[in-house]
Amino acid sequence: MRKASVIYVAGGETLIGAAILRVLRQQGYENVLGGPGAQVDLTIAAEVESFFARHRPEYVFHAGGRSGGIAANTNWPAELARDNLLGSVHVIHAAHACRVRRLLYLASSCSYPRLCPQPMREESLLAGPLEPTNEAYAVAKLAGLKLCQAYRQQYGDDFFAGIPANAFGPGDDFSPEDSHVIAALIRRLHAAKSAGAASVCIWGTGRPRREFIYVDDLADACCFVMEHYRDDAPINLGGGTDLSIAALAEKIRDIVGFSGKLEFDASRPDGMPLKALDSSKLLRLGWRPTLDFDQGLRRTYEDYLRSGKSRTAE
Repeated sequence: MRKASVIYVAGGETLIGAAILRVLRQQGYENVLGGPGAQVDLTIAAEVESFFARHRPEYVFHAGGRSGGIAANTNWPAELARDNLLGSVHVIHAAHACRVRRLLYLASSCSYPRLCPQPMREESLLAGPLEPTNEAYAVAKLAGLKLCQAYRQQYGDDFFAGIPANAFGPGDDFSPEDSHVIAALIRRLHAAKSAGAASVCIWGTGRPRREFIYVDDLADACCFVMEHYRDDAPINLGGGTDLSIAALAEKIRDIVGFSGKLEFDASRPDGMPLKALDSSKLLRLGWRPTLDFDQGLRRTYEDYLRSGKSRTAE
Protein backbone atom coordinates (compact mmCIF):
# COMPACT_ATOMS: atom_id res chain seq x y z
CA MET A 1 0.00 0.00 0.00
CA ARG A 2 1.26 3.45 -0.90
CA LYS A 3 0.57 6.32 1.49
CA ALA A 4 -1.77 7.81 -1.13
CA SER A 5 -3.64 4.55 -1.83
CA VAL A 6 -7.42 4.65 -1.39
CA ILE A 7 -8.14 2.27 1.49
CA TYR A 8 -11.61 1.31 2.69
CA VAL A 9 -12.35 -0.22 6.09
CA ALA A 10 -15.76 -1.89 5.83
CA GLY A 11 -17.23 -1.96 9.33
CA GLY A 12 -15.26 1.06 10.48
CA GLU A 13 -17.79 1.55 13.29
CA THR A 14 -16.91 -1.80 14.92
CA LEU A 15 -14.25 -2.24 17.60
CA ILE A 16 -11.76 -3.78 15.17
CA GLY A 17 -12.68 -1.59 12.22
CA ALA A 18 -12.26 1.61 14.24
CA ALA A 19 -8.85 0.42 15.42
CA ILE A 20 -7.74 -0.34 11.84
CA LEU A 21 -8.79 3.17 10.81
CA ARG A 22 -6.87 4.61 13.75
CA VAL A 23 -3.69 2.63 13.03
CA LEU A 24 -3.75 3.36 9.29
CA ARG A 25 -3.98 7.09 9.97
CA GLN A 26 -1.22 6.88 12.58
CA GLN A 27 0.96 5.18 9.97
CA GLY A 28 0.47 8.08 7.56
CA TYR A 29 -2.05 6.73 5.05
CA GLU A 30 -3.81 9.73 3.53
CA ASN A 31 -6.93 8.37 1.81
CA VAL A 32 -8.61 6.15 4.38
CA LEU A 33 -12.38 5.66 4.14
CA GLY A 34 -14.81 4.28 6.71
CA GLY A 35 -16.17 5.10 10.13
CA PRO A 36 -18.23 8.20 11.03
CA GLY A 37 -19.44 10.10 7.99
CA ALA A 38 -18.64 7.28 5.58
CA GLN A 39 -20.71 4.42 6.94
CA VAL A 40 -22.39 2.07 4.51
CA ASP A 41 -25.15 -0.40 5.34
CA LEU A 42 -23.31 -3.52 4.26
CA THR A 43 -26.54 -5.54 4.19
CA ILE A 44 -27.87 -3.44 1.27
CA ALA A 45 -26.21 -4.35 -2.03
CA ALA A 46 -27.04 -1.07 -3.78
CA GLU A 47 -25.38 1.01 -1.04
CA VAL A 48 -22.22 -1.07 -1.14
CA GLU A 49 -22.03 -1.07 -4.95
CA SER A 50 -22.60 2.70 -5.08
CA PHE A 51 -19.89 3.34 -2.49
CA PHE A 52 -17.32 1.22 -4.34
CA ALA A 53 -18.18 2.74 -7.71
CA ARG A 54 -17.87 6.27 -6.29
CA HIS A 55 -14.64 5.87 -4.32
CA ARG A 56 -12.84 3.04 -6.21
CA PRO A 57 -10.84 1.72 -3.21
CA GLU A 58 -7.58 -0.06 -3.99
CA TYR A 59 -7.36 -1.95 -0.69
CA VAL A 60 -10.17 -3.19 1.54
CA PHE A 61 -10.22 -4.38 5.15
CA HIS A 62 -13.54 -6.14 5.78
CA ALA A 63 -14.20 -5.87 9.52
CA GLY A 64 -17.98 -5.47 9.24
CA GLY A 65 -20.83 -7.53 10.63
CA ARG A 66 -22.51 -7.84 13.98
CA SER A 67 -20.98 -10.01 16.69
CA GLY A 68 -21.61 -10.78 20.36
CA GLY A 69 -20.95 -13.10 23.26
CA ILE A 70 -22.76 -16.27 24.27
CA ALA A 71 -25.96 -14.38 25.15
CA ALA A 72 -26.17 -12.66 21.75
CA ASN A 73 -25.40 -15.89 19.90
CA THR A 74 -28.13 -17.68 21.88
CA ASN A 75 -30.78 -14.96 21.46
CA TRP A 76 -30.12 -13.68 17.92
CA PRO A 77 -28.50 -16.40 15.80
CA ALA A 78 -30.56 -15.48 12.73
CA GLU A 79 -29.56 -11.80 12.79
CA LEU A 80 -25.91 -12.63 13.41
CA ALA A 81 -25.84 -15.10 10.52
CA ARG A 82 -27.88 -12.94 8.14
CA ASP A 83 -26.00 -9.67 8.67
CA ASN A 84 -22.59 -11.32 8.32
CA LEU A 85 -23.61 -13.32 5.24
CA LEU A 86 -25.09 -10.31 3.47
CA GLY A 87 -22.17 -8.03 4.32
CA SER A 88 -19.60 -10.54 3.11
CA VAL A 89 -21.41 -11.23 -0.17
CA HIS A 90 -21.88 -7.54 -0.96
CA VAL A 91 -18.39 -6.31 0.01
CA ILE A 92 -16.49 -9.17 -1.63
CA HIS A 93 -18.46 -8.97 -4.88
CA ALA A 94 -18.17 -5.16 -5.05
CA ALA A 95 -14.42 -5.45 -4.45
CA HIS A 96 -14.21 -7.88 -7.36
CA ALA A 97 -16.33 -5.69 -9.64
CA CYS A 98 -14.17 -2.63 -8.87
CA ARG A 99 -10.89 -4.53 -9.29
CA VAL A 100 -9.67 -3.96 -5.74
CA ARG A 101 -5.97 -4.82 -5.49
CA ARG A 102 -6.15 -6.69 -2.16
CA LEU A 103 -8.89 -7.52 0.35
CA LEU A 104 -8.43 -8.80 3.89
CA TYR A 105 -11.56 -10.46 5.26
CA LEU A 106 -11.70 -10.93 9.03
CA ALA A 107 -13.29 -14.23 10.03
CA SER A 108 -13.49 -15.40 13.66
CA SER A 109 -11.84 -17.89 15.98
CA CYS A 110 -15.40 -19.20 16.48
CA SER A 111 -15.00 -20.69 13.00
CA TYR A 112 -12.78 -23.44 14.37
CA PRO A 113 -14.24 -26.82 15.39
CA ARG A 114 -15.24 -27.03 19.03
CA LEU A 115 -12.77 -29.78 19.91
CA CYS A 116 -9.98 -29.22 17.39
CA PRO A 117 -6.33 -29.59 18.53
CA GLN A 118 -4.97 -26.64 20.51
CA PRO A 119 -3.56 -24.17 19.80
CA MET A 120 -5.75 -23.95 16.72
CA ARG A 121 -3.98 -24.17 13.37
CA GLU A 122 -5.42 -22.92 10.12
CA GLU A 123 -5.47 -26.49 8.77
CA SER A 124 -8.14 -27.42 11.35
CA LEU A 125 -10.85 -25.25 9.76
CA LEU A 126 -13.88 -27.37 8.74
CA ALA A 127 -12.32 -30.47 10.30
CA GLY A 128 -15.13 -31.08 12.81
CA PRO A 129 -18.40 -29.84 14.35
CA LEU A 130 -18.63 -26.24 15.53
CA GLU A 131 -19.43 -25.00 19.04
CA PRO A 132 -23.27 -25.14 19.22
CA THR A 133 -23.64 -21.84 21.08
CA ASN A 134 -22.20 -19.84 18.18
CA GLU A 135 -22.75 -22.16 15.21
CA ALA A 136 -24.90 -19.79 13.12
CA TYR A 137 -22.40 -16.93 13.44
CA ALA A 138 -19.45 -19.24 12.79
CA VAL A 139 -21.01 -20.70 9.64
CA ALA A 140 -21.56 -17.17 8.29
CA LYS A 141 -17.93 -16.29 8.96
CA LEU A 142 -16.76 -19.50 7.29
CA ALA A 143 -18.89 -18.66 4.28
CA GLY A 144 -17.11 -15.31 3.90
CA LEU A 145 -13.74 -17.01 4.17
CA LYS A 146 -14.71 -19.54 1.50
CA LEU A 147 -16.13 -16.80 -0.73
CA CYS A 148 -12.74 -15.07 -0.73
CA GLN A 149 -11.13 -18.35 -1.79
CA ALA A 150 -13.75 -18.87 -4.51
CA TYR A 151 -13.15 -15.42 -6.02
CA ARG A 152 -9.40 -16.05 -5.91
CA GLN A 153 -9.83 -19.44 -7.60
CA GLN A 154 -12.24 -18.31 -10.31
CA TYR A 155 -11.12 -14.74 -11.00
CA GLY A 156 -7.60 -14.48 -9.55
CA ASP A 157 -8.66 -11.80 -7.04
CA ASP A 158 -6.09 -11.21 -4.30
CA PHE A 159 -8.56 -11.77 -1.45
CA PHE A 160 -7.58 -13.59 1.74
CA ALA A 161 -8.84 -14.18 5.28
CA GLY A 162 -7.40 -13.43 8.70
CA ILE A 163 -8.69 -15.10 11.86
CA PRO A 164 -8.30 -12.81 14.88
CA ALA A 165 -8.04 -13.80 18.50
CA ASN A 166 -10.64 -12.27 20.86
CA ALA A 167 -10.11 -8.53 20.58
CA PHE A 168 -10.68 -6.01 23.37
CA GLY A 169 -9.87 -2.39 24.05
CA PRO A 170 -11.18 1.19 23.97
CA GLY A 171 -14.39 1.50 22.00
CA ASP A 172 -15.59 -1.98 22.95
CA ASP A 173 -19.30 -2.76 23.13
CA PHE A 174 -20.25 -2.77 26.82
CA SER A 175 -23.97 -3.35 26.28
CA PRO A 176 -25.71 -6.24 28.07
CA GLU A 177 -26.98 -7.51 24.70
CA ASP A 178 -23.83 -7.69 22.56
CA SER A 179 -20.77 -7.43 24.83
CA HIS A 180 -18.01 -10.03 24.74
CA VAL A 181 -16.51 -11.42 27.91
CA ILE A 182 -14.00 -8.66 28.84
CA ALA A 183 -16.44 -5.81 28.27
CA ALA A 184 -19.23 -7.74 30.01
CA LEU A 185 -17.07 -8.41 33.08
CA ILE A 186 -15.94 -4.79 33.26
CA ARG A 187 -19.56 -3.60 33.14
CA ARG A 188 -20.83 -6.08 35.70
CA LEU A 189 -17.98 -5.74 38.18
CA HIS A 190 -18.09 -1.95 38.00
CA ALA A 191 -21.86 -2.02 38.61
CA ALA A 192 -21.37 -4.37 41.57
CA LYS A 193 -18.71 -2.10 43.05
CA SER A 194 -20.94 0.96 42.61
CA ALA A 195 -23.86 -0.83 44.25
CA GLY A 196 -21.78 -2.20 47.13
CA ALA A 197 -22.74 -5.76 46.18
CA ALA A 198 -21.29 -8.67 48.13
CA SER A 199 -20.85 -10.90 45.07
CA VAL A 200 -21.16 -11.17 41.30
CA CYS A 201 -22.47 -14.23 39.46
CA ILE A 202 -20.57 -15.12 36.29
CA TRP A 203 -21.84 -17.49 33.60
CA GLY A 204 -20.20 -20.91 33.36
CA THR A 205 -17.59 -22.72 35.38
CA GLY A 206 -14.78 -20.22 34.81
CA ARG A 207 -12.57 -23.03 33.47
CA PRO A 208 -12.65 -22.30 29.69
CA ARG A 209 -9.55 -20.57 28.37
CA ARG A 210 -9.48 -17.79 25.78
CA GLU A 211 -6.76 -15.94 23.92
CA PHE A 212 -7.10 -12.16 23.93
CA ILE A 213 -5.38 -9.47 21.89
CA TYR A 214 -5.48 -5.72 22.43
CA VAL A 215 -7.39 -4.22 19.52
CA ASP A 216 -4.67 -1.79 18.38
CA ASP A 217 -2.20 -4.68 18.27
CA LEU A 218 -4.70 -6.63 16.18
CA ALA A 219 -5.19 -3.66 13.84
CA ASP A 220 -1.43 -3.39 13.43
CA ALA A 221 -1.31 -7.11 12.60
CA CYS A 222 -4.02 -6.57 9.95
CA CYS A 223 -1.99 -3.80 8.31
CA PHE A 224 1.13 -5.96 8.55
CA VAL A 225 -0.37 -8.97 6.76
CA MET A 226 -1.92 -6.73 4.09
CA GLU A 227 1.68 -5.73 3.29
CA HIS A 228 3.63 -8.91 3.93
CA TYR A 229 1.45 -12.03 3.69
CA ARG A 230 1.29 -13.56 0.22
CA ASP A 231 -0.23 -17.03 0.72
CA ASP A 232 -3.82 -17.81 -0.28
CA ALA A 233 -4.58 -19.76 2.91
CA PRO A 234 -6.18 -18.08 5.95
CA ILE A 235 -3.79 -16.74 8.58
CA ASN A 236 -4.30 -16.57 12.36
CA LEU A 237 -3.92 -13.11 13.89
CA GLY A 238 -3.01 -13.75 17.51
CA GLY A 239 0.07 -13.89 19.68
CA GLY A 240 -1.65 -12.34 22.67
CA THR A 241 -2.45 -13.69 26.14
CA ASP A 242 -4.46 -16.84 26.87
CA LEU A 243 -5.97 -17.44 30.30
CA SER A 244 -9.05 -18.92 31.98
CA ILE A 245 -12.26 -16.93 32.41
CA ALA A 246 -11.81 -17.24 36.18
CA ALA A 247 -8.30 -15.75 36.02
CA LEU A 248 -9.57 -13.01 33.72
CA ALA A 249 -12.37 -12.16 36.16
CA GLU A 250 -9.83 -11.90 38.99
CA LYS A 251 -7.69 -9.48 36.98
CA ILE A 252 -10.67 -7.30 36.11
CA ARG A 253 -11.90 -7.37 39.72
CA ASP A 254 -8.52 -5.98 40.82
CA ILE A 255 -8.51 -3.27 38.15
CA VAL A 256 -12.09 -2.22 38.88
CA GLY A 257 -11.54 -2.36 42.63
CA PHE A 258 -14.44 -4.68 43.45
CA SER A 259 -13.89 -6.36 46.82
CA GLY A 260 -16.77 -8.84 46.70
CA LYS A 261 -16.87 -12.52 45.81
CA LEU A 262 -16.91 -14.05 42.33
CA GLU A 263 -19.47 -16.84 41.99
CA PHE A 264 -19.63 -19.08 38.91
CA ASP A 265 -22.94 -20.49 37.67
CA ALA A 266 -22.11 -23.90 36.19
CA SER A 267 -25.69 -24.27 34.90
CA ARG A 268 -24.90 -21.62 32.26
CA PRO A 269 -23.02 -22.52 29.05
CA ASP A 270 -19.23 -22.33 28.91
CA GLY A 271 -18.86 -22.23 25.14
CA MET A 272 -15.71 -23.78 23.69
CA PRO A 273 -13.44 -25.27 26.39
CA LEU A 274 -10.33 -23.66 24.88
CA LYS A 275 -9.78 -21.10 22.14
CA ALA A 276 -6.13 -20.26 21.52
CA LEU A 277 -4.61 -19.60 18.11
CA ASP A 278 -1.41 -20.99 16.67
CA SER A 279 -0.11 -17.76 15.13
CA SER A 280 3.27 -19.14 14.12
CA LYS A 281 2.80 -18.10 10.47
CA LEU A 282 2.26 -14.48 11.54
CA LEU A 283 5.10 -14.52 14.04
CA ARG A 284 7.51 -16.02 11.49
CA LEU A 285 6.81 -13.05 9.24
CA GLY A 286 8.23 -10.86 12.00
CA TRP A 287 5.15 -9.35 13.67
CA ARG A 288 4.80 -9.12 17.47
CA PRO A 289 2.19 -7.55 19.79
CA THR A 290 3.44 -4.59 21.79
CA LEU A 291 1.01 -3.88 24.66
CA ASP A 292 1.03 -5.74 27.98
CA PHE A 293 -2.29 -7.50 28.61
CA ASP A 294 -2.90 -5.96 32.06
CA GLN A 295 -2.17 -2.50 30.68
CA GLY A 296 -4.69 -3.16 27.91
CA LEU A 297 -7.32 -4.11 30.50
CA ARG A 298 -6.65 -0.89 32.42
CA ARG A 299 -6.98 1.20 29.25
CA THR A 300 -10.25 -0.53 28.43
CA TYR A 301 -11.66 0.19 31.89
CA GLU A 302 -10.51 3.81 31.70
CA ASP A 303 -12.28 4.13 28.36
CA TYR A 304 -15.43 2.67 29.91
CA LEU A 305 -15.33 5.30 32.64
CA ARG A 306 -14.62 8.14 30.20
CA SER A 307 -17.39 7.09 27.83
CA GLY A 308 -20.07 7.63 30.45
CA LYS A 309 -21.43 4.12 29.88
CA SER A 310 -20.53 3.26 33.47
CA ARG A 311 -23.30 5.60 34.66
CA THR A 312 -25.92 3.45 32.94
CA ALA A 313 -24.47 0.04 33.85
CA GLU A 314 -26.81 -2.71 34.98
